[in-house]
Amino acid sequence: MRLFSLFVVAVTIAVAGAVIPAPAKSDPAPTYYLALGDSLSVGYQPGPGDTNQGYTDQLYTKLHLLDPNLQLVKLGCSGETTGTMINGGKCTDGRYPTGSQLNEAVAFLLAHPGQVKYLTLDIGANDVDGCLPGGQPDAACLASGLLSITTNLNTILSKLDDAGARKAAAAGMTYYDPFLQQWLNGPTGQAVALGTIALAAAVNLVESTLYSLYSFRIADVFTAYKTAQLLPFQTVAPYGSLPTNVANICTYTYMCSVQNIHPNPTGYGVIADTFYKRVILG
Repeated sequence: MRLFSLFVVAVTIAVAGAVIPAPAKSDPAPTYYLALGDSLSVGYQPGPGDTNQGYTDQLYTKLHLLDPNLQLVKLGCSGETTGTMINGGKCTDGRYPTGSQLNEAVAFLLAHPGQVKYLTLDIGANDVDGCLPGGQPDAACLASGLLSITTNLNTILSKLDDAGARKAAAAGMTYYDPFLQQWLNGPTGQAVALGTIALAAAVNLVESTLYSLYSFRIADVFTAYKTAQLLPFQTVAPYGSLPTNVANICTYTYMCSVQNIHPNPTGYGVIADTFYKRVILG
């Protein structure tokens, strides 16, 4: 009788174990990579326009390997200036229900506290892009553009900071100098090209100072493109022997071929690698 009772108990336990389902595993909360900025942030290329080959997409591929729950949120806008990022008016296709890219970014950060794992930003190039008409620097235009960048970028970073951007691994980029392409236009163009390096450095100094003030890491694309490096000369078809910095502009962008400032996929890859080193390695 005792053996029978033990058998009944054992069977009951086994059956109970078979019919009681294990607790369901809840899916982990998603994390986000929030990409902000101008045409570079949306992978613009001449012809197709915005693409999935830009630095944000290439960077996301690398980051996703580290965090399979990571989702990419691209809020950038081709042609965006620091002013339109704050006030809207450039991209009017309905992508910014809150009125501007900055408002949309702030709303997203507030709606996903602690879930934005990475944040990247490039903005300011379009504030000064038109300041070299005919290849000659317009001093008044440059001064005005630098003032706009200083004032507006401070506003942008302040609002992002208030919304919780410091909780993310956030990085802002310095710009390469597409106007090094002027080197191809003979001695006069070469003098102009050398002069534009200092102008790019001035813009980057303003931006880097502000990024650091708000604890953003610096993705130094200016250095990654070797913008200030002349030697050694390199042969780049069909342009011949070029300084290193000019060779890189011809290799990484469409500037020498069709006078378009945007990177090709290889150039975007250099930018992605530069950001990766900053957001991951610090």
